[in-house]
This record gives sequence, structure tokens and C-alpha cells, in this order.
Amino acid sequence: MLDVTPLQTAVDALADRLRSLPQSRLGRGAAAEGLELARRLATRAQLIERPEEPPRELPDAGMFAAGDQLAVAGHDLVEALRAAAARPAGDAGDSDAKVAPAEELAEAVRCVRAVAERC
Repeated sequence: MLDVTPLQTAVDALADRLRSLPQSRLGRGAAAEGLELARRLATRAQLIERPEEPPRELPDAGMFAAGDQLAVAGHDLVEALRAAAARPAGDAGDSDAKVAPAEELAEAVRCVRAVAERC
């Protein structure tokens, strides 16, 4: 079983931080970085869940929604990784997978932590 706790914890912490930042910090780039990260995580989740379909872009819901958008996208990726890890090897859904769930998890955690250092 894949332990997705590090990703879930990192996403929740960064989302909470973005929700608590003042408008001035959000406007100086923190919200944009949060949205960019949310979009990357959402794209990863979509590619895992539906590799045959092009991913849809997460819309910009405004600077005050960046934390919530990050939380939703991060939790979607957590669930997609859990499901991918639970599938038997050679399952039809895995045939298009480019990265193993554990590697995808590690990369996502690195991305979240990198953004957290800058926000």
C-alpha cells in the first residue's frame, strides 16, 4: 500500500498557509504560485485517472481561492495515486502510465515543498 501521507500533509500545510496570507503577499506572487502548483497537481491526477484524455486546466478562481484550489487538486492527486497503486500490475489502466505511483508521489511532494519554501 502506497503511503500518501507525506503529500497530503504537505498539501494541507501549504493550502492552510495560502489561506492565511494577507492580500499583499498573495498579490505579490504567492497566489499565482499556489495556482500554478494546483494546476500541475490536477494535471498529474487527470493523467493518472484518464491517460487517454487530454487534461483540463484548472481555472483561476482568484487569489483568495488559491489555497482551496491547491487543497482540492492535491487531494485529487492523493486519491489517484492510491487507486493507481492498488491496481494489479499489468492492469489495462496502467498500460499508458509513464511513471510509477511511488515515483509520482515523490515528485509531487518535492514540488509542494519547493513552493512552500517560497511562499
